[in-house]
Amino acid sequence: MKVSSLLLLAVLEAGGVSAFPAHLSEAFLHLRGSSEAQAQARGISDCPFAKRQAAGVIPPFDAEQQYVSNTGKHAFVAPSATDLRGPCPGLNAMANHGYLPHNGVGTIDDFISGTMAAFGMGVDLATFLAIYGAVFDGDLTSYSIGGPAPSLLGLGGLLGEPTGLSGSHNKYEGDTSPVHGDLYQYGNNKPQVPQFAALYELGQKNGDSVDLNVLTQFRATRFQQSVSENPYFFLAPFSGVVVTPAAYTFIYRFMANKTAENPMGVLNGETLKSFYAITGDYPNFTVTPGHERFPDNWYKRNALDYYTIPYLVEDALAMQLQHPEFLSVGGNTGKVNSFVGVDPANLTEGVYNAPSLLKGNNAFCFGTELILQMAPSLLSGIYDDVTEALDTLTSAVTNATKGLSCPQLTSIDKSQLGQFPGYTKLRSNGGY
Repeated sequence: MKVSSLLLLAVLEAGGVSAFPAHLSEAFLHLRGSSEAQAQARGISDCPFAKRQAAGVIPPFDAEQQYVSNTGKHAFVAPSATDLRGPCPGLNAMANHGYLPHNGVGTIDDFISGTMAAFGMGVDLATFLAIYGAVFDGDLTSYSIGGPAPSLLGLGGLLGEPTGLSGSHNKYEGDTSPVHGDLYQYGNNKPQVPQFAALYELGQKNGDSVDLNVLTQFRATRFQQSVSENPYFFLAPFSGVVVTPAAYTFIYRFMANKTAENPMGVLNGETLKSFYAITGDYPNFTVTPGHERFPDNWYKRNALDYYTIPYLVEDALAMQLQHPEFLSVGGNTGKVNSFVGVDPANLTEGVYNAPSLLKGNNAFCFGTELILQMAPSLLSGIYDDVTEALDTLTSAVTNATKGLSCPQLTSIDKSQLGQFPGYTKLRSNGGY
């Protein structure tokens, strides 16, 4: 049953955001009190920008350099029936405004240069995400931001047509999305207006500002909603631990409009509506999927403060300290409210444990190293010979984790995941 935005807000106001799923693994349950204390001491804004701001060395606002045009060659052009659009509002907006090819299919270089130019994404993060998308959703050099792209059928060795981002559920994007519904509840990549309305209303209650505190609250509510409504909810190792926090932090870090008065940016309701192709007034919103836009007079991140992998790691950790359940690889077991979290020590044969995931870079290391361990079987459903794809992915992960002092993970116990229908469904569809 679809939950209204008012009901989602009632959950927040009743304190439901702090509730752990009843069957969350003991590995995380006993950490709850200590992690909350760490989160309170650390602060949600204890991120690279905030640290520089406190030290008085924040980058200046540079209107000329940070302005993102939505006129001229970057004027909005609605997608045609053959243009591809998918689950990422930022990428959809980029294609609609010419920061990516309008047909929705781009090369690795297109994604790197486009995300840097349009949003101020760091080259390290942009490169990792672009290569990951090309490996799992494309032909190793290009991929679609939406569904299958006939233009990518030329590479020998592919077992079928590349799925694009829209076909990468629990490989790239996953359940508990901010605005899109869970796959086995509402179908693939369908925006849910009640979810948007709930996020919008939280921002209104915060002075018309959607910031990381609002997004952390909302993410906890969405987690609980998936547990209580989706019998096949599955928090996958990479999409759940690495991509899901990015899906929430990107909303503020990239969509917020930067000004001289607010160099970190303010994300108000009208800007949020533009980036999510929403029209109308609360609560009577309408969504037009694929028609996401850059707002007028909108400014991205300063080039001296592009959003890098270390920045994402800091933001994700701030959320995880408040809500350790975000790190719980696992899911429901075929009925609602049956969530079971896998002990990371059992999954990784002791290399990681629950306390270690709440320290430093370990959560990001955990998610990226797990995808490497799962990649051979996952890629075998995409390529005749996985060697080149696996080498490309390994190189991307190595570069992304360079300098993070990641523990070395050489094997995992995949049998730990067999109890989750969301995982077995993924396997039956050519994954893991």
